[in-house]
Amino acid sequence: MTSTPLLMPQLGNEITEAEVTEWLKQPGDTVEKDELVVIITTTKMSMELEAPAAGKLGEILVPEGELAEVGAALTMIESR
Repeated sequence: MTSTPLLMPQLGNEITEAEVTEWLKQPGDTVEKDELVVIITTTKMSMELEAPAAGKLGEILVPEGELAEVGAALTMIESR
């Protein structure tokens, strides 16, 4: 089994973190590559993040309402 992290992306030179606003999928849900998984928000914008791989969504590492730094793993996608 392969684990692929869904990472908080770089959102600009001045932005170092973003808030996880809403999880669109829950642990155990099957996701397709590029399917929308989570919405994040900065002081300047909101953005939908897509699954980096197909598989099952693992444990949510950053819950709704929490901040995550750029590069932090938000969850893992478990695939075969």
